[in-house]
Amino acid sequence: MKRIVAVAWMAGAVGLAGCDRTAADSTATVEAPPAAAPTATVASETPMTPPDDTASPAARPIVEGAPAFAVLYPGGEIEAPPTVATSAAGPGGLVAFRTDADPATVVEFYRARAEAAGLSSVMAMNMGDARSYGAAKADAGANLQVVASPVEGGQTSVQLSWSAGG
Repeated sequence: MKRIVAVAWMAGAVGLAGCDRTAADSTATVEAPPAAAPTATVASETPMTPPDDTASPAARPIVEGAPAFAVLYPGGEIEAPPTVATSAAGPGGLVAFRTDADPATVVEFYRARAEAAGLSSVMAMNMGDARSYGAAKADAGANLQVVASPVEGGQTSVQLSWSAGG
């Protein structure tokens, strides 16, 4: 189970590695690390609280301007600020959160949202109780990947990555 989470994180990191982080957020500031500090990759961060969408709590985007399929699962709690970036394929991001829903329910939620947005399923994998799913819209460059794994305490850990496409 730990392998699937590691593979999902690596896939998301590779997908975002080609993104132009300097164009991700014109208001983001990048500060050079102190001379003695180790270097780190700097990405723009968004507020941990998604934008308020009182009309439909289930449809709150992870970050402002995210596509309809990149929403926070109802009741999900973001573990760290989402990482967002922009590339020639459009804006995208990566976020990790926890929820009380089981992995299969979480993946089905994102599958339905992706298909409603015109994305086609390109990958699905079950490994024990962990679930992963991927969808894409090739002509537009939009894509979604979600990995949901059960964790101690009955919760589900979710890693969601997306690109809005162009």
